[in-house]
Amino acid sequence: MSPLLDSLVHADKAAVLRDSATYWNPDKVQAWAARGTPLVIGRREGYHLYDMSGHRLIDLHLNGGTYNLGHRNAEIIAELKEALDHFDMGNHHFPAIGRAALARRLVETAPSNMRYAILSSGGGEAIDIGLKCARYATRRKKIVSVIRAYHGHTGLALGTADGRYADQFMSAGRPDEFVKVPFNDIAAMEAALASGDVACVIMETIPATYGFPLPADGYLPSVKILCEKYGALYVADEVQTGLMRCGGGHLWGVTSYGVQPDIIVTSKGLSGGLYPIGAAIVNEQAGGWLKEDGWGHISTFGGSELGCVAALKTLEITLRPWTIANVDAIAARLRAGLDVIRARYPFFTGIRQRGVIFGLEFNTHPEGAKHVMRELYAKGVWAIFSQLDPRVLQFKPGLLLTPADCDEILERTEAGIAAAASSF
Repeated sequence: MSPLLDSLVHADKAAVLRDSATYWNPDKVQAWAARGTPLVIGRREGYHLYDMSGHRLIDLHLNGGTYNLGHRNAEIIAELKEALDHFDMGNHHFPAIGRAALARRLVETAPSNMRYAILSSGGGEAIDIGLKCARYATRRKKIVSVIRAYHGHTGLALGTADGRYADQFMSAGRPDEFVKVPFNDIAAMEAALASGDVACVIMETIPATYGFPLPADGYLPSVKILCEKYGALYVADEVQTGLMRCGGGHLWGVTSYGVQPDIIVTSKGLSGGLYPIGAAIVNEQAGGWLKEDGWGHISTFGGSELGCVAALKTLEITLRPWTIANVDAIAARLRAGLDVIRARYPFFTGIRQRGVIFGLEFNTHPEGAKHVMRELYAKGVWAIFSQLDPRVLQFKPGLLLTPADCDEILERTEAGIAAAASSF
């Protein structure tokens, strides 16, 4: 081990916390400590994290789905190690082997109307690409999103977001360009679109930071119909809900609701948790600018050739028949166990679920999920509260869990919920 790597691997936790508070992000350091979750990740393997103190955690946060296939997935690591003998970041101006292969594969996995995959360095950038494509295609500026949305912290993306994220940087956007409507309110959506000047509607298929409220029956297809009626594009933010997380054999969650979007945005899990990458998959209309001026969007690190290798391997693993079947098996096993736990604890009031996306409701307290998060941390489970609805715990199991993993998760989850319930 090199001296540099040795100094990082064997760092002192107190020193890391001190330097993080001094040079990185003092508020985050203080906030996690105050919540009783002073996590500094040391060793990580599969679906387990180890705090630098040695405290073992089952990861049910997955950094928003980044670790769908586990931490340091051995197959993806092997591909990347071999790729380092042949590739580097590449040059974004020129055609490239990895980019061509990944773009083709992404289009092949998407609904039949898709034509191009525009690669990015991450999800926020991919969202901005998607929104720019919609404005190009429609020659309109107005963008409709849902109240309490979150689509990343970049430029246009921040304009679509809840004020919790946009106001601090005066990025809420002009009301004549960014319109927000309640989720699951089809009348409000039509009112926003009826003026005929909207470029697109952007929605997470199941809004993650809002606590995974599920779309009402027929809501997403109705939004798509309205988009077609009023000439707007439908942008599906699949950064957290895509890549098989909604189950049922659907790589993209939006298609499990019977919707064919005009643009799909993906990132996080596409990286395999090892190399940053994202993409906007677009139809001919949205991607028409690629035939006019290919320099319309430039991203030095977008579609890094090494990232393309990681993404291609990630897609291969995710689309294996065993993985597809396992997702549904995990979803059923965990749901059955969670239903039993919920029946025992009135504090645990509801379960929102689509595939391996779970939002656990603790509505008897305005910040119930924060208390559960702390107790789960103590019991060896890492799951995070929903920032825009802290009554709801984001509970996101990985795609490759075993039955034994699920049983341990349920055992530790019940212990954490029992401890939280006893504190009120």
